[in-house]
Amino acid sequence: MSEYLPEAVRKGLEDARVAMLRRSGRLCVHDGDKVHRVMRLWDGGFSLEARNAPVLRGHVDLYDGSRHIYSCLVLHSHEDEGERIYEFKWSTAVADRPAADFERSDQPPAGLIPRLF
Repeated sequence: MSEYLPEAVRKGLEDARVAMLRRSGRLCVHDGDKVHRVMRLWDGGFSLEARNAPVLRGHVDLYDGSRHIYSCLVLHSHEDEGERIYEFKWSTAVADRPAADFERSDQPPAGLIPRLF
């Protein structure tokens, strides 16, 4: 169907799609001191707008606003339809509290026996 549309209409639709993706999320990638807005995120990768996107490789951090959510190892990237697509080897969710060396129960104790001295 898109091959029957005039070039100006196709370009307008593509610009509208890119603008919607740019506005829709708060996700961003931190590469050292530089911050880049994420257009899409999926299992195994993410995408940035192609015209402003650097060629990332190695360790990057993904944030949702100011909250650090993933640490990722980017393997390679390629450009496709106005997006730079990055694929990562692994992504690790960042914990919001330190690791425990014991099993945490889902239900806390109903009551504690007080110490009598």
